[in-house]
Parts: sequence; structure tokens; C-alpha cells
Amino acid sequence: MKKLFLILILLLASCGFKPIYVKNDKSILEFNNIILVGDNKINRQIINNMGLKENSSNENELTLKSNYTVEETSKNSKGQVETYRSSINLQLIIKKNEKIFKSRNFSSEFTYSNKSNKFELSQYQTEIKNNLINKLTEEIILFMNLS
Repeated sequence: MKKLFLILILLLASCGFKPIYVKNDKSILEFNNIILVGDNKINRQIINNMGLKENSSNENELTLKSNYTVEETSKNSKGQVETYRSSINLQLIIKKNEKIFKSRNFSSEFTYSNKSNKFELSQYQTEIKNNLINKLTEEIILFMNLS
């Protein structure tokens, strides 16, 4: 068992394996200007989750355009809402010297049932919104590290 473990360590160490979420280049997380358009709470939470910073020595500019919607997807015969869909659409634009360097649209949605208690529904929708933001943050990190 010890030999297998040792061989595995040697193979992983020598093949150049690096975790996707770890990138030594901190300049990718620093921008000269960060412009936020749309839902400010979503934009701020993404910036905080990623650790983005403004640095005047960097020439890149980041624009985040976000939109959050909650839609009624189905109703029963009495006209009462049975299911909702929460969705977040986000457009990320990175400009370098006033030209678009990277651009991508991200989208995440979740469908859920209505709750009889409106306070519980509100809490549940807030939890879903936070989960969608975390999912989008992971997708953005992958996009920025891989491209």
C-alpha cells in the first residue's frame, strides 16, 4: 500500500498537475476599473467571492452586467402559483486598452415549488439566489483561469 501511495505521489508531482482553481498570476484578479451594471448585490457578492481588486497600475477594465429574475412557471386550477424559477444572467467583459479582450455570458437558473408560508418562501429564495451566485462565481473563475 505504501508503494502504491509513493508511486501515485511521484506521478502527480512529476506530470505538471496543478489544480484549476489555483493560479499564481494575481494580475488576473486586479483591474484598473470595475464597472457594475444591474443588480448591485449580485455584482458585489461575485467581486467579494473572487477577491477582485482595483489596481491603477493594471490596464484591464472589468464590466459586470447582471440581471436577477423570479418567474411564476406554473399555476393550479385556482390560479395559485405552484412553481417558480429564479435565474441570474451575467455578462462579463474584460477590456484591455479600450478593446474587448474577453467576453462571456453566464446564466444559472433553478426551479422550485411554492411554499405556504411566505416568510419561508422568501428565505428559500434568498438561499437559492446565493447558491446561484456561488455557482456563477465558480464558472467565472474557471473561465478566467482557462482562457
